[in-house]
Amino acid sequence: MAVSTRNEVRQVLLITLVLNLLVAFSKIGIGTLTGALAILADGFHSLVDGSSNVVALVANRLAARPPDADHPYGHRRYETVAALGIGAFLLVVAWEIFSSALGRLMGESSEPTLTPLSFIIMLVTLLVNIGITTYESRAGRRLQSELLTADAAHTRTDVFVSLSVLASMALQVAFGWAWVDLVAAGVIVILIVRVAWGVLSQAGGVLVDTAPYTPEALTRWAEALPAVDRVVRARSRGPLDSTHVDLDVQVDPYATADQTEAIAGAIRAEMAQRIPGLVEVEVHFIPAEKQVSDPMQVARARADALGLSTHEVRLVDSTQGRLLELHVEVPPSQTLAEAHTSVTQLEQEIRTALPEVSEVLTHIEPRQIEPAGIDDESFPEMARELAERALVRLQTVYPDANWHHLHVYPGASGVALSLHVHLPAQLSVEAAHQIAESAETLLRAEMPQLERVTIHTEPIMVLVP
Repeated sequence: MAVSTRNEVRQVLLITLVLNLLVAFSKIGIGTLTGALAILADGFHSLVDGSSNVVALVANRLAARPPDADHPYGHRRYETVAALGIGAFLLVVAWEIFSSALGRLMGESSEPTLTPLSFIIMLVTLLVNIGITTYESRAGRRLQSELLTADAAHTRTDVFVSLSVLASMALQVAFGWAWVDLVAAGVIVILIVRVAWGVLSQAGGVLVDTAPYTPEALTRWAEALPAVDRVVRARSRGPLDSTHVDLDVQVDPYATADQTEAIAGAIRAEMAQRIPGLVEVEVHFIPAEKQVSDPMQVARARADALGLSTHEVRLVDSTQGRLLELHVEVPPSQTLAEAHTSVTQLEQEIRTALPEVSEVLTHIEPRQIEPAGIDDESFPEMARELAERALVRLQTVYPDANWHHLHVYPGASGVALSLHVHLPAQLSVEAAHQIAESAETLLRAEMPQLERVTIHTEPIMVLVP
């Protein structure tokens, strides 16, 4: 919960505390003067409301503490413990009222004496209780505070209690039925126990990690994303305003770290939209069973693990079997022997992962790295020249493609180039990708200033008259 939200919760509790104390002492005073058991019990019930506000204020301050070594998930559950305390207070009040009613039946106290002032005070306190309950309930929903919601439920019992007391008072004055006071006390006990059970059940559910959202709902939300094929397990815990979600997601066994991080980011964004009180989403990735291997994915995954980069990956059927050809980029400072050792290890790992491949052909290339630091004054002119050179070169080599939207900008350690290309709509994705990779290799080989080249392939849109 944000600091500003906690401050708002604290302000609501302070206002409620003052009003509850005024109501409580008014009822206790008139109950003592008249001897009305129901009024006196109602007054002590309101006094417990004030006590629960104090407990809630303390819990609100404790729950606002940031996570530490002993509480890595924060102190949010202090609010839940406080809600349990409020439920316990309600049970104590119910018992006290029940005990007093038994004492009246056994003749331990006299019948009540009611006055017009009694009715006036009870009516005023009833209106105040209605105002308190409405104000605190709305604030609890708006701030999504479990503490305010529980405390509002507690205060709401005062409304029903006051109505019961007023009804018993009217019957006693009209018909002289003193026993109605005991009936009203019994009704009060039933109402208080019911509310106490609701508060204790909700708070207890949080403490025993009852899921605030069903696994089916979490799975449905995650699998609606295009990047997520299957959710193996979905869990959630915590209250609605402080929810933690854990998801186990199945991915391609050759997915790279960048790919899985992008999937995790999409899942977190989707859950944040679905769950207003979301605190954290943990996404764990499980590799799917290997089926038909994608040579490109296999090569890139194995190369990533060795700190190498690959491009121009092709699987070719020949008379000697299936050949996998790829270009491997190595650090330019490496010796030929070091590069050969790394690439040989890569070849061995690819053969193990792709037993259907009879031979792996690798082409070793130095990774193009431009020294850091670009002259800000000369960069615009250099960018313009690079863009013109790249466009002329691509139009010469690929005259049938429509190259456009060239953009040159500073990269992390050199210059980056992005551009779009229109290709025939009936062209396969694989063929389009090969054209883009060939163009990228061509530009980087002829323009060493380019650190990265990004090509966006688009179909040529044919307008039907």
